[in-house]
Parts: sequence; C-alpha cells; structure tokens
Amino acid sequence: MGCFTFIKVMMILFNLAIFLGGGTLLGVGIWVTVDGQSFLDIFGTISSSIMQVVNVSYFLIVIGSILLVIGFLGCYGAQKESKCLLMMFFSVVLIIFIAEVAAAVVALVYTGLAETLLTAVVTPLLKEKYGKDKSLTHIWNVTMTEIHCCGLNNYTDFTSSPWLEEHGTYPESCCNFEQPCNETLAEKSEVQGCFHQILEEIKTNAGVVGGVAAGIAVLEIASMAVSMYLYCKLDEK
Repeated sequence: MGCFTFIKVMMILFNLAIFLGGGTLLGVGIWVTVDGQSFLDIFGTISSSIMQVVNVSYFLIVIGSILLVIGFLGCYGAQKESKCLLMMFFSVVLIIFIAEVAAAVVALVYTGLAETLLTAVVTPLLKEKYGKDKSLTHIWNVTMTEIHCCGLNNYTDFTSSPWLEEHGTYPESCCNFEQPCNETLAEKSEVQGCFHQILEEIKTNAGVVGGVAAGIAVLEIASMAVSMYLYCKLDEK
C-alpha cells in the first residue's frame, strides 16, 4: 500500500468516526429538544456544570451538525478524490480553528467581556423563565446545588422572575439553604454567581482544559495537513 493510499484510508476512517459522532450528538440534541425532561432524569445529576449554563439541546445540535458537515466533506472527499470537497473540508476546519483561537484569546484576555455577553443572554432568560419553564428551572437548581452558586452573577438574576413572584423567595442555594430566602438574607449570604464558580473550576483544572484544547488543535492541524496533502497529490495524478 502506497503512502497516498494509506493516508487516504486513514482520512476516510477518521472522518467517518467524526461523521458518526456528529450524528450521535445531533440525535441526542433533537431528543433533548423533543423530550428534555427524560434526558434530565437520566443525565441531570451528572451533567457538566458548564453544559448546564447553556441550552444543552441547541449546543448539541450545533456541534453535531458541524461534525456531520466536517465528517462528510472529509470522508466523501477522500473517497471520491474530490479536490473541491477536500478544499471545502480544509476551509471549514481552518475557520473553526481560527474561531477557537479567537475564543481562547477572548477567554484569557477579556474574561469580563465573556461575562458581559453571558449576562446579556442568560440573565433575561432567568428573569423570564425561571420558575415557569420546568426544564430550565430543574437545570439551574441542579447546577446551583452542585457547585454552590446562585444565578449567573448573583441572587439579583432572579428578581422579577416567575419563581420569586409565585413563592416570594429566592432559590434556597442563594441563601446557603437557610430559610426563608428573602432579599435581605440572600444579600447577606453573598453567594457567588455560577459564572464565577465555573471560572474558578476552570482555573483549578487549567491543565486538563489546556491539554484537551491542545489535543483538539493538534487534530485540526493534522486534518488540514492531510487534506492539503491529498489535494496536492491529486494534482500530480
């Protein structure tokens, strides 16, 4: 087996795995969207803290769709020896790589900006749906209990929320589970928001996070190199 054929086969198998993984994530994302309560009943208590701050279903659908596209372009492009598909594969992976580098820079240098963006999206969601949307309420209750936090920023995220209007109190975690969790006790308790707690967890596990990020970056660079190698070899055939 020649070098070109070997790399082509590895490209096909690698991207087939990506395609199947993307399909799995997309399927789970659709499942969460259609029947979120069943998903939470099974995985809610062991879900990642970060995954619970965002909408799990949309996150999985987006990631799954991206992986499906990448897997298809890489696998089918290598199989059919299509220069067009291989170039599209290279371009998509390159765009994702650049976006990841930009996101890492923002996360490292502009943490305050990341908090501002999250606050602009998540805080209004809590004020509008916490206590009314059962899935969202359950997700945040599990999150706040597991990592001992309150809202995204603090207890004020729940001001004017359906929960506060119905029960007249803030979530118990905002007062270190003391009762009754009114505004005075919540302010006195000074429980940090989940964003700060998650940020501390990330800093604590920075080595693991950095290792995973570096591993993904290496795979992306290798994928681009292989696709460009096949692209250039097709010119010689």
